[in-house]
Amino acid sequence: MNSDGSEGRGPDEGTRSAGRDARRSGSGWPLREELPAEVPVGPVAGGPGGTQGPGAPEGAPPGLTGRQRLVKGLWPPRFSRAQLIVALLLAGLGFGLAVQVAATSDSSVLRGARQEDLVRILDELDDRTQRLEEEKQRLQGQRTELENSSDQAEEARKQTVEREKQLGVLAGTVGAEGPGITVVVTDSRAAVEARMLLDAVQELRAAGAEAIQLNGVRVVAGTYLTGGKGEGVSVDGTGISPPYRFKVIGRPQDLEPALNIPGGVVQTLEKEQADVTVTRSKKIVVDALRPAQRPDYARSSSR
Repeated sequence: MNSDGSEGRGPDEGTRSAGRDARRSGSGWPLREELPAEVPVGPVAGGPGGTQGPGAPEGAPPGLTGRQRLVKGLWPPRFSRAQLIVALLLAGLGFGLAVQVAATSDSSVLRGARQEDLVRILDELDDRTQRLEEEKQRLQGQRTELENSSDQAEEARKQTVEREKQLGVLAGTVGAEGPGITVVVTDSRAAVEARMLLDAVQELRAAGAEAIQLNGVRVVAGTYLTGGKGEGVSVDGTGISPPYRFKVIGRPQDLEPALNIPGGVVQTLEKEQADVTVTRSKKIVVDALRPAQRPDYARSSSR
């Protein structure tokens, strides 16, 4: 024990005590490293809204935890133009690889198939091609039949309409126009009888007249004329007076000579002191109509 009351220490113990003191003080020990001070990440108690710790990054919102700052830094994502171009290139490359892999897988199936399987596949393709060709021919035949039937139906309809017009002209139920002649009989002495005009109508029909009109009355197959000398003339019960005007549709080269034959209509009327004038025309309009009469008993026999 020393004079100060402490126990005596040897030289070695004194050296070790000095080393411990040096390590405690941090000086004279080169391997000693101080740990960094803990950085608070939350608000410091004692303030109304909290304050940032000394280790918080500048510009960070106050009162955020480390996880919240991490999320805020990752979202929303920020992409540069170079990153977008690289992403598009990678997407196109991936699509091309997928298509190539699909094509390669299809061809590899056939490449690895046995000869019997290939022959069977070819036979099935030939059969399918033949069936499709037969179906094509069948559909083409149906189309041809439909076109022919449609054409036939259209032709039949046209013929029916045309036939109806022709029958209407003959029956006097429709108007008509065409080349023909105009015959005017002037009877100043009232000597012309109905039979003379009827002879003129029959001569015109025999010469090919297709439509005849006499003083505004349509002349048809069932037309009758009445009246003697000095009595006036009636056509189908309708009285007419001179001059008697015939409007006739037909071939003029046939109609005019039929009236001028020796002893014919013109000479007979001229003997009665009547004047007859025959004029050819390229267009004669017969517009007098007769009402269509429906038969009471007769019916069409066509089915």
